[in-house]
Amino acid sequence: MNTVEFLRSTPLFASCSDKSLTSLASLARTREFAAGDQIIREDTGSTMGFYLLLEGSAVVTRGDTLLAEYAPGDYFGEIALLLDDTARTATVSAKTDVKVIVITRWDFRALVKTNPEIAVELMTVLAQRLADTDRVISE
Repeated sequence: MNTVEFLRSTPLFASCSDKSLTSLASLARTREFAAGDQIIREDTGSTMGFYLLLEGSAVVTRGDTLLAEYAPGDYFGEIALLLDDTARTATVSAKTDVKVIVITRWDFRALVKTNPEIAVELMTVLAQRLADTDRVISE
């Protein structure tokens, strides 16, 4: 599966046009992490931005608490695409050897200027995650 097809297979980008996905894929960089490596670290700033898991699995922790486990197609770091100098709220570590797509904040912001539908998709996902978090907190 090529990068455009993989992006299309994820809920975040499923409704984006071919043009937008091709533009996004052209910005994507592939990076690999060994099992145990920290991909992002809690309470640190990041300029890297967004990660989309291609292969392997990763775990999300806050302090010593396991929050989630990610599989191929899952993504994280999307808040860093929109907000400058925001500290990461959790640590994401490779559980197995992983391969990720990385999209930097600068590349994403340049792309949004010509493909605003991508920003709309991201805002929709962020709103859904916020609603899910509110629901968990209220239970």
